[in-house]
Amino acid sequence: MSVEWLLFLHFAGALLFVGGSLLAAALRVAAMRRSRPSEVALLLGAVRPAVPIVAGGLLLTVGMGFWLADRLGYDLGGTWLTLTFVLVVWMLVVGTLTGRSERHTRELAERLAREGDAPSAELDRRLRAPVGLALDASLLLAAVVVVALMVWKPGT
Repeated sequence: MSVEWLLFLHFAGALLFVGGSLLAAALRVAAMRRSRPSEVALLLGAVRPAVPIVAGGLLLTVGMGFWLADRLGYDLGGTWLTLTFVLVVWMLVVGTLTGRSERHTRELAERLAREGDAPSAELDRRLRAPVGLALDASLLLAAVVVVALMVWKPGT
Protein backbone atom coordinates (compact mmCIF):
# COMPACT_ATOMS: atom_id res chain seq x y z
CA MET A 1 0.00 0.00 0.00
CA SER A 2 1.33 3.45 -0.86
CA VAL A 3 2.30 5.99 1.78
CA GLU A 4 -0.45 8.28 0.45
CA TRP A 5 -3.12 5.62 1.07
CA LEU A 6 -1.74 4.85 4.52
CA LEU A 7 -1.79 8.54 5.37
CA PHE A 8 -5.33 8.89 4.02
CA LEU A 9 -6.58 5.92 6.08
CA HIS A 10 -4.71 7.14 9.16
CA PHE A 11 -6.32 10.57 8.76
CA ALA A 12 -9.77 9.08 8.07
CA GLY A 13 -9.48 7.03 11.26
CA ALA A 14 -8.50 10.14 13.21
CA LEU A 15 -11.52 12.01 11.84
CA LEU A 16 -13.85 9.17 12.84
CA PHE A 17 -12.28 8.95 16.28
CA VAL A 18 -12.33 12.67 17.03
CA GLY A 19 -15.71 13.25 15.36
CA GLY A 20 -17.35 10.39 17.24
CA SER A 21 -15.78 11.58 20.50
CA LEU A 22 -17.07 15.13 19.98
CA LEU A 23 -20.54 13.81 19.14
CA ALA A 24 -20.61 11.73 22.33
CA ALA A 25 -19.41 14.71 24.40
CA ALA A 26 -22.02 17.03 22.87
CA LEU A 27 -24.81 14.54 23.59
CA ARG A 28 -23.60 14.15 27.18
CA VAL A 29 -23.57 17.94 27.69
CA ALA A 30 -27.07 18.15 26.18
CA ALA A 31 -28.25 15.43 28.60
CA MET A 32 -26.90 17.45 31.54
CA ARG A 33 -29.14 20.34 30.52
CA ARG A 34 -32.32 18.25 30.71
CA SER A 35 -34.35 17.53 33.82
CA ARG A 36 -36.80 14.92 32.53
CA PRO A 37 -35.35 11.39 32.71
CA SER A 38 -36.92 10.48 29.35
CA GLU A 39 -34.96 13.25 27.63
CA VAL A 40 -31.76 12.29 29.44
CA ALA A 41 -32.26 8.65 28.45
CA LEU A 42 -32.86 9.61 24.82
CA LEU A 43 -29.69 11.73 24.64
CA LEU A 44 -27.49 9.24 26.47
CA GLY A 45 -28.95 6.46 24.31
CA ALA A 46 -27.92 8.42 21.22
CA VAL A 47 -24.30 8.08 22.36
CA ARG A 48 -24.40 4.32 21.81
CA PRO A 49 -24.14 4.43 17.99
CA ALA A 50 -21.11 6.73 18.31
CA VAL A 51 -19.16 4.12 20.29
CA PRO A 52 -18.36 1.85 17.31
CA ILE A 53 -17.40 4.93 15.28
CA VAL A 54 -14.96 6.01 18.00
CA ALA A 55 -13.59 2.49 18.46
CA GLY A 56 -13.29 1.85 14.72
CA GLY A 57 -11.65 5.22 14.18
CA LEU A 58 -9.16 4.53 16.95
CA LEU A 59 -8.30 1.08 15.56
CA LEU A 60 -7.89 2.46 12.05
CA THR A 61 -5.78 5.35 13.30
CA VAL A 62 -3.48 3.18 15.40
CA GLY A 63 -3.19 0.40 12.83
CA MET A 64 -2.45 2.68 9.92
CA GLY A 65 -0.25 4.81 12.15
CA PHE A 66 1.99 1.85 13.00
CA TRP A 67 2.17 0.87 9.35
CA LEU A 68 2.88 4.44 8.30
CA ALA A 69 5.57 4.91 10.98
CA ASP A 70 7.26 1.73 9.78
CA ARG A 71 7.11 2.79 6.12
CA LEU A 72 8.47 6.26 6.90
CA GLY A 73 11.20 4.95 9.21
CA TYR A 74 10.03 6.68 12.39
CA ASP A 75 11.49 5.39 15.65
CA LEU A 76 8.57 3.81 17.53
CA GLY A 77 10.40 4.65 20.76
CA GLY A 78 10.52 8.35 19.91
CA THR A 79 9.18 10.70 22.57
CA TRP A 80 6.21 11.93 20.54
CA LEU A 81 5.12 8.38 19.67
CA THR A 82 5.65 7.12 23.22
CA LEU A 83 3.51 9.96 24.57
CA THR A 84 0.90 9.17 21.92
CA PHE A 85 0.83 5.50 22.96
CA VAL A 86 0.46 6.47 26.63
CA LEU A 87 -2.43 8.79 25.80
CA VAL A 88 -4.14 6.14 23.65
CA VAL A 89 -3.95 3.66 26.53
CA TRP A 90 -5.30 6.37 28.85
CA MET A 91 -8.21 6.97 26.48
CA LEU A 92 -8.97 3.25 26.25
CA VAL A 93 -8.95 2.70 30.02
CA VAL A 94 -10.77 5.89 30.99
CA GLY A 95 -13.19 5.59 28.08
CA THR A 96 -14.11 2.10 29.23
CA LEU A 97 -14.66 3.26 32.81
CA THR A 98 -16.66 6.35 31.91
CA GLY A 99 -18.65 4.42 29.32
CA ARG A 100 -19.68 1.89 31.94
CA SER A 101 -20.68 4.67 34.33
CA GLU A 102 -22.67 6.47 31.65
CA ARG A 103 -24.44 3.22 30.74
CA HIS A 104 -25.58 2.93 34.38
CA THR A 105 -26.72 6.56 34.31
CA ARG A 106 -28.68 5.92 31.09
CA GLU A 107 -30.28 2.82 32.64
CA LEU A 108 -31.29 4.88 35.70
CA ALA A 109 -32.80 7.55 33.43
CA GLU A 110 -34.74 4.87 31.50
CA ARG A 111 -36.08 3.38 34.73
CA LEU A 112 -37.07 6.80 36.07
CA ALA A 113 -38.77 7.64 32.76
CA ARG A 114 -40.89 4.47 33.06
CA GLU A 115 -41.73 5.31 36.68
CA GLY A 116 -43.28 8.73 36.04
CA ASP A 117 -40.57 10.77 34.30
CA ALA A 118 -40.13 13.15 37.26
CA PRO A 119 -36.84 15.01 37.78
CA SER A 120 -34.45 13.12 40.03
CA ALA A 121 -31.72 14.42 42.31
CA GLU A 122 -29.85 11.12 41.96
CA LEU A 123 -29.89 11.31 38.15
CA ASP A 124 -28.76 14.93 38.26
CA ARG A 125 -25.98 14.01 40.71
CA ARG A 126 -24.74 11.24 38.41
CA LEU A 127 -24.80 13.48 35.35
CA ARG A 128 -22.81 16.17 37.17
CA ALA A 129 -20.42 13.98 39.17
CA PRO A 130 -17.14 15.93 39.33
CA VAL A 131 -14.93 12.86 38.88
CA GLY A 132 -16.87 11.73 35.81
CA LEU A 133 -16.78 15.21 34.30
CA ALA A 134 -13.04 15.48 34.95
CA LEU A 135 -12.41 12.09 33.34
CA ASP A 136 -14.55 13.04 30.32
CA ALA A 137 -12.62 16.30 29.99
CA SER A 138 -9.33 14.39 30.20
CA LEU A 139 -10.45 12.23 27.28
CA LEU A 140 -11.11 15.26 25.10
CA LEU A 141 -7.83 16.86 26.14
CA ALA A 142 -5.93 13.63 25.40
CA ALA A 143 -7.53 13.45 21.94
CA VAL A 144 -6.48 17.05 21.20
CA VAL A 145 -2.92 16.36 22.38
CA VAL A 146 -2.70 13.20 20.26
CA VAL A 147 -3.83 15.10 17.17
CA ALA A 148 -1.28 17.84 17.92
CA LEU A 149 1.47 15.25 18.33
CA MET A 150 0.54 13.63 15.02
CA VAL A 151 0.58 16.96 13.20
CA TRP A 152 3.76 18.48 14.63
CA LYS A 153 5.77 15.32 15.51
CA PRO A 154 8.04 17.13 18.00
CA GLY A 155 11.60 15.84 18.11
CA THR A 156 11.65 14.27 14.64
